[in-house]
Amino acid sequence: AIQLRINMETMSADGSAKPGGGTLTVFEPPSGPGVRVDSYGYAGYRTNPNFDSLLAKLIVHSPSPDFADALAKAERALAAFRLEGAPSNIAFLRAVVADPAFRADKVHTRFVDEHAAALIAKAGKLEPGLYFAAPAAAASGGRQAGARVDAVDPLAVLAFGKSKAETAPDAASDDAPEGTVAVPAPMQGTIVSIAVKEGDAVAAGQALLVMDAMKMQHEIRSPARGYVRRIAVEAGETIYEGHALLFVEEADVEVKGAAAEEKIDLDHIRPDLAEYLDRRATTLDGKRPDAVARRRKTNQRTARENLDDLVDPNSFVEYGAFAIASQRTRRTVEDLIEKTPADGLITGIGRVNGSLFGPDRSRVAVAHYDYTVLAGTQGKNNHHKKDRLFEIVEKQRIPLVFFTEGGGGRPGDIDVQSVAGLNTMAFHIFGRLSGVAPLVGINSGRCFAGNAAILGCCDVVIATRNSSIGMGGPAMIEGGNLGVFSPEEVGPMNVQVPNGTVDIAVEDEAEAVAVAKKYISYFQGALPEWRAADQRLLRRAIPENRLRVYDVRAVIETLCDEGSVLEIRRAFGPGMVTAFARIEGKPLGIVANNPVHLAGAIDSDGSDKAARFLQLCDAFDIPILFLCDTPGMMVGPEIEKTALVRHCSRLFVTGANLTVPFGTIVLRKAYGLGAQAMAGGSFHAPAFALSWPTGEFGGMGLEGAVKLGYRKELEAIDDPAKRRALFDEMVAAAYARGKALSTATYFEIDEVIDPADSRRWIATALLEAKPRPAHTHKKRPNIDTW
Repeated sequence: AIQLRINMETMSADGSAKPGGGTLTVFEPPSGPGVRVDSYGYAGYRTNPNFDSLLAKLIVHSPSPDFADALAKAERALAAFRLEGAPSNIAFLRAVVADPAFRADKVHTRFVDEHAAALIAKAGKLEPGLYFAAPAAAASGGRQAGARVDAVDPLAVLAFGKSKAETAPDAASDDAPEGTVAVPAPMQGTIVSIAVKEGDAVAAGQALLVMDAMKMQHEIRSPARGYVRRIAVEAGETIYEGHALLFVEEADVEVKGAAAEEKIDLDHIRPDLAEYLDRRATTLDGKRPDAVARRRKTNQRTARENLDDLVDPNSFVEYGAFAIASQRTRRTVEDLIEKTPADGLITGIGRVNGSLFGPDRSRVAVAHYDYTVLAGTQGKNNHHKKDRLFEIVEKQRIPLVFFTEGGGGRPGDIDVQSVAGLNTMAFHIFGRLSGVAPLVGINSGRCFAGNAAILGCCDVVIATRNSSIGMGGPAMIEGGNLGVFSPEEVGPMNVQVPNGTVDIAVEDEAEAVAVAKKYISYFQGALPEWRAADQRLLRRAIPENRLRVYDVRAVIETLCDEGSVLEIRRAFGPGMVTAFARIEGKPLGIVANNPVHLAGAIDSDGSDKAARFLQLCDAFDIPILFLCDTPGMMVGPEIEKTALVRHCSRLFVTGANLTVPFGTIVLRKAYGLGAQAMAGGSFHAPAFALSWPTGEFGGMGLEGAVKLGYRKELEAIDDPAKRRALFDEMVAAAYARGKALSTATYFEIDEVIDPADSRRWIATALLEAKPRPAHTHKKRPNIDTW
């Protein structure tokens, strides 16, 4: 079913509509199966400017599931709608339903604005309507629109409607005095006031009278310089569009004061603006010295100081600054304005890194709980503010930075009837944002309950040294008879950093903001300028002694652009290193085995850490580089207690479903399933599978492979020393066979390369892939929070 609203209006090329009116001389709506018309119109109806321009609703219904069939019926019904005596948008609607983009459902909220001119042109070329155009009765030549009632009495129109009096026919319009120019009514409306008298000299553009149409007053100005010779209307009259209001005789006259331009003081503050500025000031730090002092005592910055540091100067636009807590039934509005500005949550949109990426790619949404307002708790109105901002992020797909310090739900908001508030939509909408846009959580200080849930849903969690983060604060813990604890004992950083809750630990809010800006930059695009270390240093990065450990982070820092590496979850799952970085200015994600921990063997925490990072990169089109140095999956009875079978398999499932380009470089060891997990499940799955000369390959650990494969041969030797000698000889042979150059002869890898050429390979084969088009839908349902 499609509803088409028939309005008495004229469409303009900019998409705006100008209401009209008149006396309907013909009103013949369409009919038939699947066609319904709701209207008050009839032949002889005289419109009233006190009401809007809607005349009829045309509803068509088609039993077919095909949208085109319903459109065809709508087009036929519009063509059969005969309406004369007043302007209408019927032809414009016909042009709309016939438009190819509309028929293909490729429309949006600005469709009419952007296509109005073309649609109006199309409307003027339509075939005649599907009716016989019989001559219509002549419209009344009167100027009065409807009956005239007492303009002072607001109930006069109702009293007239109850009376049985008939509207007297209007007298014919007066003829224009000789040598004059008529000033016509530009719209149907009521004369509010007349500023001139007959005989007055007027200047071109001078205000002559004021008309009211649809509750808006319009100044009618003189089209020429001269004298007012006749005024054809009176104050209080309602006039049809086009009727003469007054007549001006053009003459070369001087009007006192007409030439003087009105001087405008651009610095003058009107009372309405002054009221706004005073109220706005109450939300800012300058008018809240006590709140600022409380932050200084805890060595923290105010919410607005953090915002000023995060966004580019003068780029932040705030949503809901004048919201207050829903506590009007227990506190005065004045007190709430003073004590609960923005209802404890500052939300808006600004630009971050605009000097690097320009205005289009630097737009970022920001939300910041204000701990100086009711301890940063989540109130009714700030829940609504979150919902509003989240929906903007979802529609515009811009990153969101959320400062989460606060105590969770606020039970003191009693203005609204509620039992538990479990119908709050904020957490549902925020969870839906996962994979839509980058979500950055920043915390300083206490973060409990609902605030912690928001933080935990973010793609990255950045937290300062003084943070305490928990799903329940001290009051909830004590209320559950679970003990009495201070806030600092609940989820401190020495717990939440190694367990993986916090991705990046920082010293203070200044560092947190700096890290957040760097993190966001990877999703904003490439940098035009970059520097890199001498790549020949990589030739010495891996020790010649294959048993000697090395620092894989130093390898990453040397390989990537200077200062571009940002490691994620450093303290959790130390067997894996996950980091964002840049090569030749272009962003990429890096997953590397860490030989310092379990010799690079992959355990459960490392698997979880890497798999989630892969999801994050894939969701936002960040290419991935694997740096492989692993003896395989960790083995043994103890590791199996961590559910390794399930955890390590995440790497295979996630890696096999990556849609972004990814490549693998083997630094040293590449053994078994662990090595395959570092290549999306197979060394022929990545865009390239390379090895440095130090690479060594095997289907499993060489020692284990020899013991399993040559057990009978070794058991046949009784002398332990000779058995050991044969074992060492077999291991050495397996190592020689599995060296990088040997493996390359079987084409199990693409190439063995000089380490100094790694950047060239990455830039050419991985980062120069064709850019992907902007997404209109999620690539992934969500990014795991773990």
